[in-house]
Amino acid sequence: MNNKSRILAIGVVIVALVLVIRLFFLQIIDTEYKISAENNAYKYITIYPVRGLILDRNGNILVSNRNSYDIMVTPVDLQPFDTAALCRIFSIEKEFVREKMAEYKKNRRRIGYQSVVFLKQVTEQEYGIFLEQIYKFPGFSATSKSIRDYPYNAGANLFGYTTEVSDEFLQKNPSYRMGDYVGASGLELSYESVLKGEKGYTIMQRDVHNRILSPLAEGAYDKPAIPGKNIVTTIDGELQQYGEYLMQNKVGSIVAIEPASGEILSLISSPGIEISKIANISRYYNEIINDPYKPMFNRAVMSAYPPGSVFKIVNGLIGLQEGVISESSQYPCRGGYYYTPTRILRCHAHRSPLDFPHAIMMSCNAYFCYVLKEILENPLYENMDESFAKWRSYVESMGFGEKLGSDFPAELGGTLPTAETYNEIYGKGSWRTSTIISLSIGQGEIGTTPLHLANLAAIIANRGYFYTPHLVKSIPDSTISERFTERRYTAIDSGYFDPVVEGMYMAVNSKPGSGGTASRARVKGLEICGKTGTAQNPHGKDNAVFICFAPKDEPKIAVAVYLENAGFGGTWAAPIASLLVEKYLTGEISRPELEKYMAESNLIEAAKLYKRE
Repeated sequence: MNNKSRILAIGVVIVALVLVIRLFFLQIIDTEYKISAENNAYKYITIYPVRGLILDRNGNILVSNRNSYDIMVTPVDLQPFDTAALCRIFSIEKEFVREKMAEYKKNRRRIGYQSVVFLKQVTEQEYGIFLEQIYKFPGFSATSKSIRDYPYNAGANLFGYTTEVSDEFLQKNPSYRMGDYVGASGLELSYESVLKGEKGYTIMQRDVHNRILSPLAEGAYDKPAIPGKNIVTTIDGELQQYGEYLMQNKVGSIVAIEPASGEILSLISSPGIEISKIANISRYYNEIINDPYKPMFNRAVMSAYPPGSVFKIVNGLIGLQEGVISESSQYPCRGGYYYTPTRILRCHAHRSPLDFPHAIMMSCNAYFCYVLKEILENPLYENMDESFAKWRSYVESMGFGEKLGSDFPAELGGTLPTAETYNEIYGKGSWRTSTIISLSIGQGEIGTTPLHLANLAAIIANRGYFYTPHLVKSIPDSTISERFTERRYTAIDSGYFDPVVEGMYMAVNSKPGSGGTASRARVKGLEICGKTGTAQNPHGKDNAVFICFAPKDEPKIAVAVYLENAGFGGTWAAPIASLLVEKYLTGEISRPELEKYMAESNLIEAAKLYKRE
């Protein structure tokens, strides 16, 4: 043989030896492969892991687990059984059983040797009776799973719910199997990979008659289930429960943030899903989605509301930064602002003229119309497109017009117009300050979520920066994402926040009759700083808005309250916010009559129902 032939022969021999060795290993030595290849000789019994707990910032359990019992069936193991007896145990109709059997027959290729759910969450009594009579039902079995339990009567929209995986979900997530549960909303969805744990299994041998005998190799190949990890949230469970108590029979939301960290202390959407229904949401799903108040719609992070007068603070800060106004700048108010000789943006009665802090204190519409005019008609810019783009960049730096990046899955970004928006509506060069004057008081083409507004309160409390709001404080063996620990600075210098803080302090704490719009939020000794808002609503009565933080120096909490169709912000939103602040800072309420009135007042009838896309 020549050298080429010899090399080829050696190569063939080597390849043949590798194949022989590999086949020997797979067929003789590697029993795990044999078990997998001959799985029709074995029955795999799934062991479901305990889902991780959800705790509040103080270590209290918000979401735990309790046992639930499912009746399973392995279609390939089915034999004739006593249908009438099965129906009696579970109070079901024979037609239900027939439909299930037809479904299994239709999907027999996909199901294979798997066990699938026949009945979910049967009662403990039904489970016990079934086990006593299980010999009557060959192919059927029972399994115990853990389902969610809620020690606090609050937080359903925040925690979210788990649901059985759908066919569509299984196609995209092959690691799951029929009958598995998955987080479908809220924290359950955001942290599914952490909470779910890892399934285990027990392998049982079958004989030639397909009967189950005993564990394979005395359990040597069994895999234990790995529990899900617990997560510690930023939520204060007591505060969440108290906020939901205040918001009963009202449409709107509350968001409370710790300014020094961006940690969300409470996040409330009302009306929300009843906590008693969320553990078995499939039973109540149609009822919930057909509720005209849309309890699954989380208003705190999904509603793009007009911010109303609280947005005056944003325009004031921009005016100070741009140098077009100062703390001492005064403007007149003659019942409002005449933006054309015959058209007026009205304002409530108060003394005039006002300087900047007092304009915030009294929430003067005219003052902030002048401020927006000074910003947009600044001679430093060549045209309105340029000055408006600058205005917009300041607003964006405070988190508006985009998602803040929280760890809540349904967060939306709101709306913020561009110069192009108005060029398309009015034509390039054909719009002026007077055209968009409603932006001066937080109306028009701007939409913000209550989360944005609470973040604005945190920015003011911090004098110019914020942390991305978030809901999870810690996870075992993990570090919190860097995006939640980095300061995000606004484009406004910190020194310009002092007159804003002073105006907000006076709005709440000024003497009666002095014109402060938020006197109902005053709590002795807490130094609450706040700003009221009344946002026009095309669907009925005005929306009530209030943002605040406390104490004035070294603030511990920032709050936004938004109530649909509740009217003036100082009447409803401000007192509710102040009660929440007082509860958090002191643990007590010094105004029990106000608390009772706010909690028991029914504003839900005033909220007009309208379709939410």
